[in-house]
Amino acid sequence: MAKAVTATKKSSAASIKKPVAANAKASPVAKKKPVAAAKPAAKKAATVVKKAPVAAAKKTPVKKAPAKKPVKKSAAKAGSKKTSAAPTRYKCRLCGYVYSSLRGEPHNGIPAGTAFEDLPDTYVCPVCGYQGKGKIGKWGFEEWRPTRYICSVCSYVYDEKRGEPHRGIKAGTKFEDLPDDYVCPVCAQDPKIRVQFGKVLKQGFEPLQV
Repeated sequence: MAKAVTATKKSSAASIKKPVAANAKASPVAKKKPVAAAKPAAKKAATVVKKAPVAAAKKTPVKKAPAKKPVKKSAAKAGSKKTSAAPTRYKCRLCGYVYSSLRGEPHNGIPAGTAFEDLPDTYVCPVCGYQGKGKIGKWGFEEWRPTRYICSVCSYVYDEKRGEPHRGIKAGTKFEDLPDDYVCPVCAQDPKIRVQFGKVLKQGFEPLQV
């Protein structure tokens, strides 16, 4: 009887299969997280950048410099220019020889441009010495200014004492005071001279040393 019961238990035990453990852990499957629905891209608000109004720059009033008044040339300056144009000459009181610094006496070793004051103390009048009148030194000369000028082309003589009244130049007008456009009246009337030399201006005159 006892054997029969054990046999029955074994057979029942064999017939009963072990249930699969429900709690058996299945291989963990990574659950995919639900993808969040992409938010629609926010529309960029068309931001209109308003430029701040530029403050109009205030124009600083520019002070105009006072207009310079034309400076009148002083008579002293004008006189100095005339002096440089007409250098001082010295005339021998005995023979009338005129020493000019513009010309000098190159044949006597005195170069052009030598002022009378710079002549050596041994200087003597070359004409008086040549004529046998003795040695006339610097003491025999006096300051002299020409009053007559001769045209180097036609030999017309302009005399300051006479002037040229028919041309509007009063008597006593100095040669230096003649207008810059002054022309020799004789050369101006000669067509041959006009063609060959053109207008003979003041530069075409030289002092007449008489």
